[in-house]
Amino acid sequence: MSDEATPHDPARDATRDIADVAAVEVIVTAAVHLMSAAAVKCGLAEDGPDGDGRQYLDLDEARKLITALAALVTASAPDIGNQHARSLRDGLRSLQLAFREASPFPDAPGEGPGEKLTGPVS
Repeated sequence: MSDEATPHDPARDATRDIADVAAVEVIVTAAVHLMSAAAVKCGLAEDGPDGDGRQYLDLDEARKLITALAALVTASAPDIGNQHARSLRDGLRSLQLAFREASPFPDAPGEGPGEKLTGPVS
């Protein structure tokens, strides 16, 4: 028998770690990342020079993130449970409204980011 330690395999460790995480947790974590990125792109970050995040405003990027979030929330809602789905829907709706408010030319009802999946937001 060898006295050498078993070689450390980071890929195997990562696979073992992810195998221990419930699907609901992975979905919610992905949704939170999308929400955070969309909030920043909607100009909602608080670390700008004047205490706001207008310097990060990028509505084209925000639209993509919000639409991806709407797709994830809509598709996963039946599987993640009402409590998680409700919280994610509330966050999504807030982002859709923030997008509309930040836009100099708001989309028509039902045409905003993710609204084809969620219905019109007002």
